[in-house]
Parts: sequence; C-alpha cells; structure tokens
Amino acid sequence: MKKKWIIILGIVIIIILGLGVKFYMDEEKLNKEMMNVVYSDEAKEVFEKRLTNLDPKAFTEKGLIHSYKIEEGSIEHNPMGGIEVGLIINNDSELYVSYTLSKNNGELSGGASVVSEKLSKLLGRWEEY
Repeated sequence: MKKKWIIILGIVIIIILGLGVKFYMDEEKLNKEMMNVVYSDEAKEVFEKRLTNLDPKAFTEKGLIHSYKIEEGSIEHNPMGGIEVGLIINNDSELYVSYTLSKNNGELSGGASVVSEKLSKLLGRWEEY
C-alpha cells in the first residue's frame, strides 16, 4: 500500500514539474516574440509617427523631442491584447510615453496610454512658441 502511494506521489510530482517547465517555456517564447515586435522596423515607424503626433516638429532642431529609447523593463504583455512599452524621451527618465502596440488587420499600430506629466507640460509650453 505504501509503495503504491509513493508511485502516485512521484507521478504527481513529475506532472507538476512538466507543467512548470511548459509554462516557463511558453513565457520565454512570448517574451522573445514581444521583443522582436518592439524592436522591429515596423514598431520604430509607429513610435516615430506617434511621437510626431505629440510634437509635430519632433526629430528636428525646432522640436522638443529629439530622441527616444525603449525602456526594456517596461515591455510587457497587455492582458487586453497587445504589448505595453515605455519610451524615454531625450534620455530624461522624467520624459516618457507609454504605448500599447497591437496588430490590426496584420498592421502594427499603437496608442499612447500614458504621457509623463513633465513631458505633457513641456509640450504644452512648446506649442506656445
């Protein structure tokens, strides 16, 4: 009787470990896919288009936004679909924008979900000039 319980316990442990490994591998695959999307040329176009919507003179001498970089720690799967990603503007961590990237009809698009308070104020003042 004791031997039977040990065998059952061993099988249960193997199943739990197998499921754990499967979930880990699925998560790793999802993370790689998200990184590939976020660092793609298509995403770069979306980011630059959206930043130009915020600052029409972005990436020019007259614009407020001169550069951006992807904040790697901000990349995560959005439970509603898509990928959340944060961009740091002009290498200033207080100037940031968060976007939700998603595929619509096979085309990547993104909408701003958060614009930092400091960036928002600067853009508001910038438009006055």
